[in-house]
Amino acid sequence: MLTVINLNEQAAQLASSWKSKVLGNPAGVNFKVLRMDGSPYPDEVHDFDEALLVIDGCMRLDIQSQVTEVHTGEVCIVPAGMPHGVAAGSHGTLVIIDPRD
Repeated sequence: MLTVINLNEQAAQLASSWKSKVLGNPAGVNFKVLRMDGSPYPDEVHDFDEALLVIDGCMRLDIQSQVTEVHTGEVCIVPAGMPHGVAAGSHGTLVIIDPRD
């Protein structure tokens, strides 16, 4: 069965920002969506590469106090072991692609 998902609508329906929702598991990975609301998100680190795709808005990715803006239609792949957070002012819809739980 073919599934069509409106990512912006899914993000808008989330109860709170920065809480992702898994929309599916294509090719064995998690395909998640979340809503960024302008507030920062603390540093985290993973033992896997993580893809961060901005569907709408701008994510201000903070890596070791260096902020890189990722805009609508852009993706950033954060390598395994790299601490990263999100600086204040990030807003819009973000898709995260990471290994299945």
